[in-house]
Amino acid sequence: MNLKSLKQIFLEVKTPELFGRYVTNSHIENCLDKLSKPIISTLGYSVENRPVYSLKFGNGPIKILLWSQMHGNESTSTKALFDCFNLFEAEHSVSKQILERCTLMVIPILNPDGAERFTRVNANKVDLNRDAQHLSQPESHILRQSYTDFKPQYCFNLHGQRTIFSAGETNNVATLSFLSPAQDQERTLTTNRKAAMSIIAEINQLLQIEIPDGIGRYDDGFNINCVGDTFQNFGVPTLLYEAGHYKNDYEREEVRRLMFIAILKGLDVIANGVNADKYDAYFDIPENAKCFYDVIIRNAKRKDLNDLVDIAIQYKEVLIDCKLQFVPVVVEVAKLNNKYGHKEIEANGFLVETEENSELIINSENDFVIVNNERISLKP
Repeated sequence: MNLKSLKQIFLEVKTPELFGRYVTNSHIENCLDKLSKPIISTLGYSVENRPVYSLKFGNGPIKILLWSQMHGNESTSTKALFDCFNLFEAEHSVSKQILERCTLMVIPILNPDGAERFTRVNANKVDLNRDAQHLSQPESHILRQSYTDFKPQYCFNLHGQRTIFSAGETNNVATLSFLSPAQDQERTLTTNRKAAMSIIAEINQLLQIEIPDGIGRYDDGFNINCVGDTFQNFGVPTLLYEAGHYKNDYEREEVRRLMFIAILKGLDVIANGVNADKYDAYFDIPENAKCFYDVIIRNAKRKDLNDLVDIAIQYKEVLIDCKLQFVPVVVEVAKLNNKYGHKEIEANGFLVETEENSELIINSENDFVIVNNERISLKP
């Protein structure tokens, strides 16, 4: 699978109707109406009676189950999936072999109520990714029933992650992250875990060309309440995908492209036959750490302290009138020597103030600061 050709193909198949971080059923329904070849079904309904859709592509013997937006505010993979759908519709040579050898069942939004509110949880405030055993929610039942009926040989669990993650204890952003979940407390390297690791290793090898040192690996601590751990426990190779941050890409459109490539590469590896002996390279991927803030103001003066401090700011994602706003909130005031900002502002010992020329910002919804009489935006 050629990276250069995939980058060009993405430009040709990108779904223009889907943009930004706020993606709901109403957005994807407009796109579903334009697809002609997949089998589109309604699997069931959410707590608030919104439909949960599935699409089937291909007619090959290898069955792969993919689902996105289990957490309603993690929409990047949903956008990438619809870009893949357009590629499948075009019968391009890149996807032809995949669809001849595989049958894909895709759930683009598992949690439509959470998507509507832009929340991680569903309408009952339950994290569906901690409900794999209790199955207390209708959306959890839908996914489990789909798994039972479809009998997949591989599962792709598609998520999004916060901007705080780094690839190792470094200043490299974890733009994408992956995990082959554990299936027992001992984290046994079973055949199915090795298969998932081998697929991830090949995805990593391809994408290192595009985002060198920008891929992380999640800790594989076992939690049977998580869907990935449960399906891995059932003996089915399960891959966790996480769409993270890329420089100046808070709408996650660049990351969408990278997820498009990562999903296709994963499918391509399966279609061509997984070599589980390649799993060792999975452990070359550095474990995720939490080394980033959205903004760090360095070496700022504070009225009540003699020493200079750094000010860490994170964006709070707030949905207002169906539009996502990034509200800067101060989360730490200290010397942050081993932390990094996606944006860094050097205060050079000057007092950091609000426009009212009063005190150092310590928590507010202001979208700017004044440093040495210069007004500096805090917004992405």
